[in-house]
Amino acid sequence: MDNNRLEKQMAFCKEIDKEKQIGRQTYLADGSRKENDAEHAWHMAVMAVILREYSNEDIDLLKSMIMMLIHDIVEIDAGDTFAYDEEGKKDQRERELEAADRLFGMLPEDQADYFRQLWDEFEAMSTPEAKFARTLDNIQPTMLNASSGGKGWSEKNVHIDQVMERQSYTGDGSRVLWNYSLNNYIKPNVKKGTIRSEKRFGNAGK
Repeated sequence: MDNNRLEKQMAFCKEIDKEKQIGRQTYLADGSRKENDAEHAWHMAVMAVILREYSNEDIDLLKSMIMMLIHDIVEIDAGDTFAYDEEGKKDQRERELEAADRLFGMLPEDQADYFRQLWDEFEAMSTPEAKFARTLDNIQPTMLNASSGGKGWSEKNVHIDQVMERQSYTGDGSRVLWNYSLNNYIKPNVKKGTIRSEKRFGNAGK
């Protein structure tokens, strides 16, 4: 047995426990509190098993699930960047690349390369598995936002233009899930006003 290899693996397993402490902006379905990154990743992975049949293309389910489970590990160092935080997005990529180097670099070389390749693939949406994973990364918080009565959207004064920009690639992984989300989660909240739909700049100057 390679004790050095095992030590690296166990150190990584301990380090990713920190993901449980990374808060997100999405409320649980009952609106009682906001979820954390680990809960988000688990939820997506289970959803992938249930919803795999709606992928636009045949996928390696395990590969997609691993992407979902590791995609936000970088936020242990980089922090969670709110989907509509334009200022935070400016250096998000730089922060996350640095975090990926450190965190995946803790593993033995073969596993470090494997997980980093999957993370890069997810970020680039370069394969059917990555596209499906990114679809669920958008569908899951949309479902929770809608289930909590649009609480997160209304608190942040989110506009439909922002939502649609964020969802611009959701259909690339599953047109069925995107249409379901649009018709059952997004449109009803526009109608209720929890997602703003008025002109972004109001009636200034009139």
